[in-house]
Amino acid sequence: MGFSTLIDILGSVVIGGMLLLILLRINDIAVRKSFTFTGDAILQKNLVEIVKLLEFDFRQMGYNSDWANIDPTVSAIFLADSTAISFTIDTSTVSYSVGDPSELLGTPNPNDILLYRSENGNPPLASNLGVTRFELSYYDLWGNEIATPVVNFGTIETIQIDLVVEDVYGYEDRYGEEDTYTKSAWRQIRMSSRNRNGR
Repeated sequence: MGFSTLIDILGSVVIGGMLLLILLRINDIAVRKSFTFTGDAILQKNLVEIVKLLEFDFRQMGYNSDWANIDPTVSAIFLADSTAISFTIDTSTVSYSVGDPSELLGTPNPNDILLYRSENGNPPLASNLGVTRFELSYYDLWGNEIATPVVNFGTIETIQIDLVVEDVYGYEDRYGEEDTYTKSAWRQIRMSSRNRNGR
């Protein structure tokens, strides 16, 4: 009787341990899903805020409130590279550029970079909203891509903006899997500003 009781107890411990491991794994999956859902919501909000600012500035490129100051021979763009652009809006100059990944070594996500925005030559402002890619492509009137950095700004007809945002913190799995950084991408295909060439 003692031996069969011992086997019953040992079997109960093994089955109970397996059930406990299953419950812990289910709990971890639930926590991961909750964290990922919250991270996705923050990620989408960050992306929307960046896109709103970019579209607002880019659509006003070359705008001038005083028609007497409009010069159709001068392009509103005066710097155009794959990760940087500078242009005029009325009496202001606006610049966008990206920082180096080494600037954010203290953040959990190794891929994030700062997206800088500067106005009128003031020190650039930046915030870490999880940008991991900001690329600009320029196209001429016939849809041919212009090599960067662009030399003749008057040939730019449309601009393509590629933006990727990742979760700043990600999810660190305690079971040895890689950290998970959800991402969201946005592409503005062939954005054109009606005033970019002073028209």
